[in-house]
Amino acid sequence: MHRRSLLGAPLAALAMPALAQGGWPNRPVRIIVGFPPGGSLDVMSRLLAEYMQVRTGQTFIVENRSGATGHLGTEAVARAAPDGYTIGTIGMPGVLISPLLFATLPYDPWKDLIYVSPVWEFPNVVVVPSAHVPARTLAEFRAWAPRQPRGVTYGSSGVGTTIQLCGASLLARSGVTQAVHVPFRGAAQTIPAMLSGDVQLAVDNLASYMPIIQEGRMRALAVTSAERFPNLPDVPTMAEAGMDNFVLTSWSLWALPAGTPAPIVQALNGHIQAISRDENAQRRALAMGGWLLGTSPEGAVARLRQEAPMWADMVRLAGAKVE
Repeated sequence: MHRRSLLGAPLAALAMPALAQGGWPNRPVRIIVGFPPGGSLDVMSRLLAEYMQVRTGQTFIVENRSGATGHLGTEAVARAAPDGYTIGTIGMPGVLISPLLFATLPYDPWKDLIYVSPVWEFPNVVVVPSAHVPARTLAEFRAWAPRQPRGVTYGSSGVGTTIQLCGASLLARSGVTQAVHVPFRGAAQTIPAMLSGDVQLAVDNLASYMPIIQEGRMRALAVTSAERFPNLPDVPTMAEAGMDNFVLTSWSLWALPAGTPAPIVQALNGHIQAISRDENAQRRALAMGGWLLGTSPEGAVARLRQEAPMWADMVRLAGAKVE
């Protein structure tokens, strides 16, 4: 539904730099990503930065501040000057899940940030390293995993991410009693550990794994979206692979520090919505493993509040906690 509704604006319209309200931006803008280069949030941020530069004529620089499950990057955005020159790429878990797991956070997700718009969404994909796990289907993996005498090790980009919750839930529902969670800073670290055989499973953002799946070094067993992903038509959904009630997507927002003037928020939101309607931008996003979004700031907050109970249940069922 999202993909179909967001296509349609002519590329020529996108390529015309728009006049931002209040003269914004009139100097370079930084986009802070709380995870390392090469992961889904990083690559999609760089895609949006490219289109923002075309629209505004200003430089948009992606700055990676990885660590603490993305909290370091989010804190940097929350503490930045509210002048529109620091944008944060904030994963939904940093807003809805982290407050359930950590007694204290270095920021208040509801008071310190303005959520301008959701910017993209992607399914998670169940992946195994082709050289180390013999399973070619999800059913084969669920039969293989419980028989491993040392259990199964699964990777994620940190405690409380959708990646960890999905991996824990999949293994629990597959009867794996010995499951070891290994948190990494991001997919750029998880992937080498999987290729070496140290980690056997990830249920990670598809955007991080598209190239390596296409190379054949990772095997995609299923996607967590309700429908098959267009650029991986042979990979079944979780329901098609035999696991019902496992439709989950990961999505991210662009945020500004609280106190940013409304004209700047509106200007940035207008650019996001225009990019999300561009056919070429959507094609590139699909090739990376996701699709672009654009709504109003009010729509962003409404979606966060709507999904909050679901993710609270996921945290409870998965038994996620900070060690």
